[in-house]
Amino acid sequence: MKTMVFDVPAEHGGALTILKQYYEEAVFDIEKEWIFVISTPDLKETKNVKILKYPWVKKSWFHRLYFDKFIAKKIVDKYKVDEVLSLQNVIVKKLSVPQTLYLHQSLPFVEKRYKIAENFKFWVYQNIIGRMILKSIKEADKVIVQTEWLREECLKKVKTAPSKFELIHPDVNIKVKKYYKQENENLKLFFYPASGAEYKNHKIIVEVTKELIASGITNFKVIFTLNGNESNHIKNLYKSVKEENLPINFIGQISIEEVYDYYSKSILIFPSYIETFGLPMLEAKMHNSPVFASDCLFSHEILDGYVNAYFFDSFNSEKLVELMISIIENKLNIQQ
Repeated sequence: MKTMVFDVPAEHGGALTILKQYYEEAVFDIEKEWIFVISTPDLKETKNVKILKYPWVKKSWFHRLYFDKFIAKKIVDKYKVDEVLSLQNVIVKKLSVPQTLYLHQSLPFVEKRYKIAENFKFWVYQNIIGRMILKSIKEADKVIVQTEWLREECLKKVKTAPSKFELIHPDVNIKVKKYYKQENENLKLFFYPASGAEYKNHKIIVEVTKELIASGITNFKVIFTLNGNESNHIKNLYKSVKEENLPINFIGQISIEEVYDYYSKSILIFPSYIETFGLPMLEAKMHNSPVFASDCLFSHEILDGYVNAYFFDSFNSEKLVELMISIIENKLNIQQ
């Protein structure tokens, strides 16, 4: 059996994590022959795994479209594979072999809809690439999703058999060394491990912090895993934090062990409004940490039934202000 895996977009973040997980599984699956079609990641060939690299695909959207339309099928035909696995949210067109689609792009399915003037890239993902994704779901032989909410949203938008979908949660192997315990009752610590993408919504935490300070509440600190220079958006937030001397620390990227340590002594704030699977929420939950999360489908799938979970509107600071004041003043009944 010869399987070809396509993932030319993967370069960093969650997409690269998924690619590496499949690669590591393939290395040990010596009964099969695997061929990975990628762009720039550093994957090594083994006896049963071949790596085909096309770094030029990353030069522009035009290069990617050219690859998808004229190159991908030729590669499949050349190597005479038995099946194809696409990890890139869209299938390879016009194949005669079975194809499985791994769907991890949630933008076309989230509640938040973007206007073209608001964020052109996200508008393209929701309205142009989104149509390509929906068509791929319809044409794929099987579709793998990470969450039940995403499967349900797919079925709302695409007329296809529910049996086509396979639900595979992200592989989370966490050994909890220390469960949540507030170290300093006089200084509450809030934590948000996230990239600088605008939809991660650090902005609302900065706004709430300003409101708390203005009302005289100062016995708290917020930790961001950012440097402060990730983008113009983050640079502006960083500048505002420094100018107003807000109790928000930009500590940069940290190791996963350090992330887990923060879960054991802080409250997770998770205001992101675009996720497929919000891993920090699950990690914090496993550490028994309090979690203040965006009131979104992906948050509820992970946190519903968890006693230390509380939800707020990602676009309205009022509820988050209320939650932060309650826990700072020890009015929330947190179970440890």
